[in-house]
Amino acid sequence: MIASRFAHRASARSTLAFIGIARLAFGAGCAARQGDPLPSWSDTAPKAAIVKFVEEVTREGSVEFVPVSERIAVFDNDGTLWCEYPVPLQAAFAFDEIRRRAPNEPQLAADPMVQALLAGDMKTLLAGAHHDGLLKILALTHAGMTTDDFDARVDAWMAAYRHPRFDRSLADLTYQPMQELLRYLRANDFKTFIVSGGGADFMRCWSEPVYEIPPEQVVGSTAQVKFELRDGTPVLVKTTEHVFVDDGPGKPVGIHEFIGRRPIACFGNSDGDQAMLEYTTIGNPRPSFGLIVHHTDAEREYAYDAHPSGSGKLTTALEEARTRGWTVVDMRGDWKRVFPVER
Repeated sequence: MIASRFAHRASARSTLAFIGIARLAFGAGCAARQGDPLPSWSDTAPKAAIVKFVEEVTREGSVEFVPVSERIAVFDNDGTLWCEYPVPLQAAFAFDEIRRRAPNEPQLAADPMVQALLAGDMKTLLAGAHHDGLLKILALTHAGMTTDDFDARVDAWMAAYRHPRFDRSLADLTYQPMQELLRYLRANDFKTFIVSGGGADFMRCWSEPVYEIPPEQVVGSTAQVKFELRDGTPVLVKTTEHVFVDDGPGKPVGIHEFIGRRPIACFGNSDGDQAMLEYTTIGNPRPSFGLIVHHTDAEREYAYDAHPSGSGKLTTALEEARTRGWTVVDMRGDWKRVFPVER
């Protein structure tokens, strides 16, 4: 059973890795042919700002030069690196787990938040400063199992997942312009981190094959795990204790605790990223850069800001961008393509 489970995990991740490598190779080939590291970006102000910043901080002798050890770039995930609609993918995973388990687990089905989910009551799930109902759903579907069992469930789910509107796999929901940006930064000796409100364990299952970001460079929401010996085998068991929510003001805290260096580049898409943008760009002794992805393309993706149907509200950060000099990407006008393969 254990061998079978881990063989399945290896197969799922190998498939995901193959898709990711194919996408990366496709993008790299385009860039090589065009002599352009960001071929999916339109020749507008955001692309020019990115290139100008990178060239200045990497040019030795420049007054803006930043040593390699301090070239830290942080990226939100949902809505910044990949599509977060109609719900963030971790929520989609948790919802599918509830639907799978509820018919056979009466105690689980009786939980008010589970009933809200099954009734499609997103308003109840998203109420509260940290979407308290959604956090309860995540706790019910994530805790009480070993980390290996959790990884196996995520791997099985992501191997089967298809987006309800685009009929795309998980890897195909990443934004091609942001994949190019990740590669461009790494080619210039930046270390790229994900700093997201999503669960760290969930993101670490696929961050490397999808983004070439290793799991140790993923900062996310966490809860305490406990060490146990089960039948003589050491395991880590997920709990709901000491929950840390890596969102809003929690993001700079997570950066300090898990990265230990102040970023010089920050990329987000919502008010939940505002504190991280502020921490990166206000009072930084090094040159810094902040960017917001504004979802304005209802045809190729989605258009939302002040009134999203799920997560990703963007109001105060968008207003702050005007005074802080943060670059705002108009997805419709500034990206030539959205996903790795347009249909």
